[in-house]
Amino acid sequence: MQKLFDEVRSLDAKCYEKFGLSEDILMEHAANGIADFIRAKFVKGSTVIVACGSGNNGADGLALARLLHGDYNVKIFYVKKPKSPMAILQIDRAHAIGVKATFQLNECDILVDALYGTGFKGIFKNEAKSVIQTINKLNAYKIACDIPSGISQNGECDEDTFVADMTLTMGALKKSMFTDAAKEYVGKIRVLDLGVTRSYYESKSNWNLLDMSDLELPFRHKQNTHKGSFGHLCVLGGEKTGASMLSGLSALKFGTGLVTMVCKKEPHNMPHSMMHTLCKPNNTTALAFGMGLGINYDTNELNSFLDNKLPLIVDADIFSMQDVLKILKRKNVVITPHPKEFVSLLNITKIADISIKELQNNRFKYSEMFCEKYPNITLLLKGANVIIGQNR
Repeated sequence: MQKLFDEVRSLDAKCYEKFGLSEDILMEHAANGIADFIRAKFVKGSTVIVACGSGNNGADGLALARLLHGDYNVKIFYVKKPKSPMAILQIDRAHAIGVKATFQLNECDILVDALYGTGFKGIFKNEAKSVIQTINKLNAYKIACDIPSGISQNGECDEDTFVADMTLTMGALKKSMFTDAAKEYVGKIRVLDLGVTRSYYESKSNWNLLDMSDLELPFRHKQNTHKGSFGHLCVLGGEKTGASMLSGLSALKFGTGLVTMVCKKEPHNMPHSMMHTLCKPNNTTALAFGMGLGINYDTNELNSFLDNKLPLIVDADIFSMQDVLKILKRKNVVITPHPKEFVSLLNITKIADISIKELQNNRFKYSEMFCEKYPNITLLLKGANVIIGQNR
């Protein structure tokens, strides 16, 4: 599990104040991290173009060019003249060792985006826009320095955002790299240390990136068992029974011992691995409903199905019904809306009346708002990057 942060300036400041590390030291470590990655992946003599902006992201790129110079054919492409004190310092160092500039974006082996980093705001101006468009067309291995240029702090992306094969981010992971829109641009992501390990650099965070090692699969270690030892899921079959079948089959594949589909008549092509009944079995241990629900059930029928304290998974159609408010008062509930359904749920719960676009631009924000109001509910917001939230 890895922590995610809205910003890292405060983490940098901690390095200055608590550990005595200067901005220059942090920058050298950042540049060294990128240089080490390039040295491990590409042979000496490979051609490298570093596209630099005027701020500290550009300064990172200038430091990188200096470190690679001599072993690699390195050129700097200036999109803007250096303005920040660190950028001016790094350009002097790069020029002193003999790094040359180029005024053309030609084919190369490696292209490094050091234009904006986390400082990007709004949209590209014409000159930068043209540069990014040209860069994205080049046949090169593309590395984003810290974050692809064009991704703003809240994760919104310009239509011409730099498309990276690899994002080498500094110090810690940024939430902005994990929006649905950003997924198109970040490529693979690796965190570089800045002079201290991440355990010292990072602080507390309410957000984490789940790793494969965080997944606890339901392995069946005991030998003296049978199918009833591994739970009995009851799925309410609705108007579109295919959705309910898929949910039941998924549960079986993941390790559930028994799955029964409850619906008014047996569906066509009912899988042999699933059971069918007209009412909820007495030995049910968990419920799932909403998927393909449609208008097959009235409020009294739904209340009867839910008149218990069983763990509950809720999806799909229920998020557009007022009955969902009763469900949100329960404990042991997991809800799995996609963006359109979540927008409907936010409206019904009077948390927010927003568009799907507004939600997608602020998925973290509205997930937090929902979890604050309903701390006992586990939210799984579907998307290119799934958000799992709980405020218990």
